[in-house]
Amino acid sequence: MQNDEISTILILGAGTMGLQIGLLCATSGFDVTIYDTVEQALEDAGVRLQKLAKKLVNNGRMERKNADAGLLRIKFSSNPETAGREADLISESVPEDPTLKQQVFSQFNKICPEHTIFTTNSSTLLPSMIADATGRQDRFVALHFHDCSTTNVVDVMPHPGTSAKTLETVLAFCKTIDQYPIELKKEQHGYVFNTMLSELLGSALNLASGEVASPEDIDRAWMGIMKTAVGPFGIMDSVGLETVYKITDYWAKKIDDPKRKGNAAYLKEFVEKGHLGVKTGQGFYKYPSPAFLNPDFMKGIR
Repeated sequence: MQNDEISTILILGAGTMGLQIGLLCATSGFDVTIYDTVEQALEDAGVRLQKLAKKLVNNGRMERKNADAGLLRIKFSSNPETAGREADLISESVPEDPTLKQQVFSQFNKICPEHTIFTTNSSTLLPSMIADATGRQDRFVALHFHDCSTTNVVDVMPHPGTSAKTLETVLAFCKTIDQYPIELKKEQHGYVFNTMLSELLGSALNLASGEVASPEDIDRAWMGIMKTAVGPFGIMDSVGLETVYKITDYWAKKIDDPKRKGNAAYLKEFVEKGHLGVKTGQGFYKYPSPAFLNPDFMKGIR
């Protein structure tokens, strides 16, 4: 398939990243369907997309006319048959659970046309962990987006069975939606940026769960020395604490790491309370006006 033959995008998962990717594709001229099994997520998606579009326009990431046109190209579905039968490319953003991802791709392999390219937005899993379940190993690749409101960098990570044609098509597709693809030459948990970021977040969680320092002071240390606008716990709130928890818990069990298990238990308390970060209005900080944005947060640190 050539890039100019891609016209319809299917987003699997109406979470934060699914909506960002969907809007990005729609404003680039593609027809987009956002699929989710949770009806409430789909009901909320329209309002959340409007807010996201407004944010991107206000931040100068896109023009108002393109945002309005893009929103009209997006539809929602909880019916897998309807959602998948005309898709040219799938972007999957379901929770970071390899078994769940395998089940979802296996389901849509039976529905989608033969030419459909499958991509996963997984943050930490390798595509080879999922490839067999897709039923189309040669047309499967990891296409990982970061926060579309702040960057246009994406990771493209093939697995050994990905065809050269699929890789070429996905790289071209990235440029069509105005994203800069970082092509990985081999599989790597966490890609490039997330490999570095996970070390930072893991270290911050070790300090907090071990009661070495408070999340606020850990953020102050990072922000004050590195001169950044946000610290590791503010970053985790943006990512979503449920996502951070699932990733931490998965690897804690996978490699039987006591520190990661302690970090997972620490995060679980927030998740069980529904304090998932920016998207719920509370995580380590309260939103929309988190303490780290207050000038007094860094008072005395120059």
